[in-house]
Amino acid sequence: MGIDNQIYDRLGDGWWDETNPLNTLNGSFTPGRFRYFRDVLRRLELDPAGLLAADIGCGGGFLAEEFAQLGCRVVGLDPSEVSVRTARGHAESSGLRVGYAVAMGERLPLADGSVDIAYCCDVLEHVSDLDRVIDETARVLKPGGLYLFDTINRTRLSKLLVIKLLQDWQPTRVVDSELHSWALFITPAELAECLCRHGLRLAEITGLGPRANKASLLSNFTRARRGRISFGELSRLMDVGQVDSTAVSYLGYALKTA
Repeated sequence: MGIDNQIYDRLGDGWWDETNPLNTLNGSFTPGRFRYFRDVLRRLELDPAGLLAADIGCGGGFLAEEFAQLGCRVVGLDPSEVSVRTARGHAESSGLRVGYAVAMGERLPLADGSVDIAYCCDVLEHVSDLDRVIDETARVLKPGGLYLFDTINRTRLSKLLVIKLLQDWQPTRVVDSELHSWALFITPAELAECLCRHGLRLAEITGLGPRANKASLLSNFTRARRGRISFGELSRLMDVGQVDSTAVSYLGYALKTA
């Protein structure tokens, strides 16, 4: 069975609602990812104020709003019209200026060399043509531009945790839908090769994952499934951030060569 990407249209009006399964991607995932991205900007001595940032696969706009608050000029792009509408409405209600458009990563409505920062989070493992998405990302980045990403590794452990426990097993699955396909998970070596092929030099990869103990993770997924805690609370209890292992998921950055 293929990935059910239509879930983002069915549930996309509730990205910011903690009772919505999509909100699981916010509670500690957003802070965990953004903490690392902000540290990369600091280490590169890159002042984000006024830089154009492209959020490729923006969903409900969680990270778009974080980058906007840093002072970036953000454009959020997503194939789900429902998600884009939700993201736009939330940004407006929060007093943030974020541009949004319905678009696919394989065909970005941006000029060549126009973007300072591009990022893809919870996206690359969902696309059918990874090579095309990376090619388009490289096209819109300026020479020296920064590419930030996270994705899921294709290992036995990721198959057990992400597919078997969080997708196939009824007591702990988040939604009754096929969110992922193990065949589309990407090893770091595969991603590095793809980035290099399109003029993006991989600079760093580090592990991303929950830092809560395994017993509490299993228990909290079961509680969320039964409606005893919200998906927002589930996410916060996972305490997602940098971890030593890249065996399940990882994040990192690359730079476009001159």
